[in-house]
Amino acid sequence: MPPTLDPVDVILEKRRGEAHSRERLAAFVGGYVRGEVPDYQVAAWLMAVCWRGMSERETADLTEVMAASGHQLDLSAFEHAVDKHSTGGVGDKTTLVLAPLVASLGATVAKMSGRGLGHTGGTIDKLESIPGFVATLDEERFMRQARDVGVAITGQSGDLTPADGLLYALRDATGTVASVPLIASSVMSKKLAGGARSIVLDVKIGHGAFMKTEEEARALARAMVAIGRHAGRNVRAVLSNMDEPLGAAVGHALEVREALATLRGEGPPDLRELVLVLATEVLEATGLVAGRTEVAAALDDGRALARFEAWVAAQGGDVSALDALEVAPDAEPWRARDGGVLRALDAERIGLAVARLGGGRRQKGDTIDFGVGATVHTKVGDAVSAGDTLLTLHHRGGRGLEGALAALAGAATIAEAGEAERPPLVVGLVR
Repeated sequence: MPPTLDPVDVILEKRRGEAHSRERLAAFVGGYVRGEVPDYQVAAWLMAVCWRGMSERETADLTEVMAASGHQLDLSAFEHAVDKHSTGGVGDKTTLVLAPLVASLGATVAKMSGRGLGHTGGTIDKLESIPGFVATLDEERFMRQARDVGVAITGQSGDLTPADGLLYALRDATGTVASVPLIASSVMSKKLAGGARSIVLDVKIGHGAFMKTEEEARALARAMVAIGRHAGRNVRAVLSNMDEPLGAAVGHALEVREALATLRGEGPPDLRELVLVLATEVLEATGLVAGRTEVAAALDDGRALARFEAWVAAQGGDVSALDALEVAPDAEPWRARDGGVLRALDAERIGLAVARLGGGRRQKGDTIDFGVGATVHTKVGDAVSAGDTLLTLHHRGGRGLEGALAALAGAATIAEAGEAERPPLVVGLVR
């Protein structure tokens, strides 16, 4: 850390509401990564950021400083390197369909992806439910597969944005998570370090999402798109509904099965629709397509399915096992107490129920059960009768079942019969 930088000055500067220069941010964050600035001073600065906020330019500078704190992937050899990020949700298996779909249209998806924590599932965990699938690739194999197959997804390296890892852990411990500049810089630092030139963001809104209101989600989307603009990347954001689970499957093997069905033209309409919107946005951004029709054709004519199978095989997965992924053998129906119209189905409670069956982690490193989960039989706006099965829990001999049923208490809101009102899936776009 340069001897001229006093961390207290940085804290006071932000407490007064002043904007930091890029040089100050680089020195402060770099000093923290090297162990020269202690946690307690960084915690004070994080609280000042939550209180005073950051300008658009300042947030972009912070993000680029964080991205530069560790290894950065060089994807310049791929003309159309694209990436997709979701802010987290329940039943969100879109990457499993979107990656091979955009690859079948000429894009390259070479990305690092995280594991699930809490009530949301991670893409890497879902992929590991496929027998033989290797989720950790060295960089040489990763780049070779990206070139040969068009899709390579690996677990996130500890060398990628170490500043973000340190800051996120401290934010979690100090109550400073809920800050748009800090959330945006955390997400986008990993996207910038990942090397893709065109990025589509799926910003979730609702009970099962981190951002509970459209206003919050739109602010975050605008902040992340602005970071991309400052960094010279093509970034678009899609605001999507996460009040109820996406699709019908929640749980790792169940979600892979549903992704495969969607690639075969048999999946749920909401999953297909979101995939088409996200794929069209990122492919338009990188200049490969000029509308949805061409994207839908690649999903319907088998090109995306063939690319999915080639991707799974390239990472050691048993393609022949895709139709027989192991699901927990015991089933427990969760029924409607009353008849009427389903007005709400709380995605977060359903995610928590699956986690209590063993399908989620309380802490990083926890072992998860790929076979447990839930199948949702009704969507918001459907008419139901008393006793109808709203969803089925898949469990192993009752392990975690009592806690799962407790998590579901109050998850469904059923009103008197009336005209069905289905909430929009895509709430808005930020470009």
